[in-house]
Amino acid sequence: MKEIRITAQEENQRLDKFLLKYMNKASKGFLYKMLRKKRIKLNGGRAEGSELLRAGDTLQLYLAEETIDSFTEEKTLAPAERHFGIVYEDDDILVVSKPAGLLSHPEKSTDMDTLIDQILYYLHEKGQYTPKGQNGFTPALCNRLDRNTSGIVIAGKTLRGVQAANETIRGHGLEKYYLTLVAGEIHEAGEITGFLQKDGERNQVHPASPETGRRAVTKYRPVRCEKGYTLLEILLVTGKTHQIRAHMQAIGHPVVGDRKYGDEKENRRFREDFALSNQFLHAGRIIWRRPEGALDYLAGKEMTAPLPKTLQTVCGGIFGGET
Repeated sequence: MKEIRITAQEENQRLDKFLLKYMNKASKGFLYKMLRKKRIKLNGGRAEGSELLRAGDTLQLYLAEETIDSFTEEKTLAPAERHFGIVYEDDDILVVSKPAGLLSHPEKSTDMDTLIDQILYYLHEKGQYTPKGQNGFTPALCNRLDRNTSGIVIAGKTLRGVQAANETIRGHGLEKYYLTLVAGEIHEAGEITGFLQKDGERNQVHPASPETGRRAVTKYRPVRCEKGYTLLEILLVTGKTHQIRAHMQAIGHPVVGDRKYGDEKENRRFREDFALSNQFLHAGRIIWRRPEGALDYLAGKEMTAPLPKTLQTVCGGIFGGET
């Protein structure tokens, strides 16, 4: 018999979900069969799998050590050099500034050194994450950015941090602001509301009807405007794939440097003049308006990630001075 004690890192999740992480090669059917046969117990008694775990709970696995080992794939952690900046950190969350060009998550098995890889190694180096000892929970990203978009990404260091951040985002309790440079001059604030549909084969979105698309709302206000360009602050009301880039293209003001939705002539100019190889889009500010659960202490807190040097250089070249 093997006994597992639930820690604060692992509490507040369903027993069955914990077991699927702990024995990560076992099927759900096998685990439920073991629960029915009382080969897996919670605090010495019968368990169904839907119970919510609390710190201090104990699980009893009446399984052979060989069986447990055969269903458990040991996690490994490759060294990953840190390329992100730290915006904010406490016991439950880590808010970072991702550079452009870095994947948030692996997209295929060969992708290495992604943002989540770097975060896990950073936490491991601090002694806050040990893969071998934490099969029931792994720190995770709560939002993500496109590879070529820079700025704020939130990671949960604990399960309660992940759950509270995800619930806050789902409940629209987190305001997310972006800075983007677009072609053309926009002199007044505005709002774009419509429906977007994703084309999976081309990895693009396009305007659609209410029947086929998903509602998307983008608010914007000009920060600087001259010489045929506008620096906009965007409030992302909804968070659909490529929303800002597609909406700016739809109103005739494509994001500078955007190779998917932008203007190739403009993009070439910025590559040649400023060595800008990605879209000018930066998730620069968040405000915790209505944080949920364990993150309620963040209510009203604003967090900012400075504009990367390349984008600062672009602004200086277009508008002069500091932005």
